[in-house]
Amino acid sequence: MIWSFPKSGLLYTLNSSITRKCGTFSFSVGEFNTMDLSKLRNIGISAHIDSGKTTLSERILFYAGRIHKIEEVKGDGDGATMDYMELEKERGITITSAATQLQWKDNIINLIDTPGHVDFTIEVERSLRVLDGAVLVLCSVGGVQSQSLTVDRQMRRYGVPRLAFVNKMDRTGADAYRVAQQVRDKLNANAIMMQIPIGAGETFEGVIDLITMKAFFFDGKDGEDVREEEIPADYVAKAKEMRQKMLDGLSDFNEQLMELLFNEQEVPTELIYQACKDATQARKITPVFCGSAFKNKGVQLLLDAVLRYLPSPLERTISARKFGNEEEKMALVPEPEKPFVGMAFKIVEDPFGQLTFMRIYQGKVSKGEMYVNQRTSKKERFSRIVRMHADKREEIDVAEAGDIVAIMGIDCASGETYSNDREFCSLESMYVPEPVIKVAVTPASRADADKMSKALNRFRKEDPTFQVYNDEETSETIICGMGELHLDIYVERMRREYKVEVNVGAPKVSYRETPGEAKEFNYKHKKQTGGSGQFAHIVGKLSPMDPEGEKTFEFEDHVTGGRIPKQFIPPVEKGFKDSMFKGPLAEFPVVGVKIDLEDGSYHDVDSSERAFYIAACDCFRETLRSANPMLLEPIMKCDIECPENDQGSVVGDIISRRGLVNNTDARDGISYITAEVPLANTFGYATDLRSMTKGQGTFAMELARYAAVPRSLQDEIINERKKQLAARAKA
Repeated sequence: MIWSFPKSGLLYTLNSSITRKCGTFSFSVGEFNTMDLSKLRNIGISAHIDSGKTTLSERILFYAGRIHKIEEVKGDGDGATMDYMELEKERGITITSAATQLQWKDNIINLIDTPGHVDFTIEVERSLRVLDGAVLVLCSVGGVQSQSLTVDRQMRRYGVPRLAFVNKMDRTGADAYRVAQQVRDKLNANAIMMQIPIGAGETFEGVIDLITMKAFFFDGKDGEDVREEEIPADYVAKAKEMRQKMLDGLSDFNEQLMELLFNEQEVPTELIYQACKDATQARKITPVFCGSAFKNKGVQLLLDAVLRYLPSPLERTISARKFGNEEEKMALVPEPEKPFVGMAFKIVEDPFGQLTFMRIYQGKVSKGEMYVNQRTSKKERFSRIVRMHADKREEIDVAEAGDIVAIMGIDCASGETYSNDREFCSLESMYVPEPVIKVAVTPASRADADKMSKALNRFRKEDPTFQVYNDEETSETIICGMGELHLDIYVERMRREYKVEVNVGAPKVSYRETPGEAKEFNYKHKKQTGGSGQFAHIVGKLSPMDPEGEKTFEFEDHVTGGRIPKQFIPPVEKGFKDSMFKGPLAEFPVVGVKIDLEDGSYHDVDSSERAFYIAACDCFRETLRSANPMLLEPIMKCDIECPENDQGSVVGDIISRRGLVNNTDARDGISYITAEVPLANTFGYATDLRSMTKGQGTFAMELARYAAVPRSLQDEIINERKKQLAARAKA
């Protein structure tokens, strides 16, 4: 018999009788009928903190029938569906990305709600790595803020098409036109308004669709009834003006549309839809929509736009590297009959074992079957396949190409590729930023040591930006992360989830060392003992590189004529690379180094791989010391909002912290300040800002770049570091 599930849009053929069990119906599933991939969307919601992402997700789930009551992020109820952790409910922020599946107008949408705080940027990074489209949420008052820029870079990195949704149109000072202009100016994106608001702030009533030239209002207790009307008379002229701008913008990417406009002919609605879809998926435009998720206005039209403009898995081109050949690419086709290829993009440990979130790019997976981890060549059984709804699970037997599911029973790391066969292909992994802050943690009692170790191992596995190491000299456990909040959350999770009391040291900045100038080297390692000795001779140049680049070390071999045998070149490279963990100034890690190996010599008997490795290590330390090395410190970009009356105090405080104010803007009694401040001077800033602004100031911070420490401060930092190292040596 055939059983249809209208909420999922899938069909199943049942081959067993239905039995009554525990008040619910249970049955076994037989044949699985393939879903229509053209009706599937994999999208994420990303934005700056407090732009309303989770509130928007809650409305989407409600209108799609996935939940039956709207909860608020900060309220007296159970909290928003996608913020299921207790810490998320208490603090009113999203900490971890949450996935769910819903149906909208016979289409299936896999939705991921991501955090806005920069400390949890890896959650956005790995979500965008596997999604086909995204919604960039922008505050109608704040506009394009610091984390908006970061999310924009991440979307561009993975080639993700996006829509922009100007949220919070009910706020005083809301201006959708200004935000759209900021998208053009600050994000360098071709923002085209597809809607304009009817009113703003307290007078915000609905939106006007510039394609159909109709006004839409949202009635009912929760805005569930969408009412279509003629455009109000006082908005007709503005709507016509903005429609013409929209058509002019789209005509740059569609010749037929351009021809109709040139001849002053009527443009068919379907042609506008198609032109917008093509340009959006080619990432040439960013369509802009507006509304207020909190006031239940504009969300249904945004969902319609997601289906209309963002790509299905069939419309995205994904390629993988063939195993053993980094240059050769193979296109992945979202068809269930093809060999299976999937990427594990997120790991979560829970009481039942490891839960691995996986995007299936090609083929299909079945419960209980064995699949191969392409990195380890290890076969693993997918014991259970589940579909996630925030923290709730729904077991399924089969998942196909284009889908996002979670697998139980496998042991892997984020970014690993799975397939049917060994050495089949590998997908390009995600970008993982380096931590910028570290603290020492020690268990309050010896009994807590094992539990703390278990907790840290779990967190390190789940979050690639959270790093743990033991300081050999002090025997302290050091945790590293993206910011104070990042580490605070993990310390609090240790206390709650593992019942471990930990003592936390003062935050420390992750300084870096880099050469200040190029320096040539001519180094000879010669050691004679009783038997065969050691001999290695290397000649070349050490040069500074941009420490902000994705590569922190580069090695080029220019040796000709066999002056150094080929088998000795890799040990030379390894020796230089391994020496970068500790610099000559204050034993901080070294970045931004290029080595050009140009010449050298060897001895037939005394030369060995070990001799050349030692020569490179010693040469690096000696050469870097003479290359005018500098200390680099992380500089944070800060977006600050405060009452206009307090602007002078806030700006003065920034300058006292060695900060640089880049921009100030005042609107409706609120000052918006953009500044760059060294991380070392930001500790405890939240408390100081609240004091200066009587509790009304807010700020968000993200890593902007590394910059050279002023010489006077550099000497202070080095001397302090030397004292610490000396104290450790005595201890």
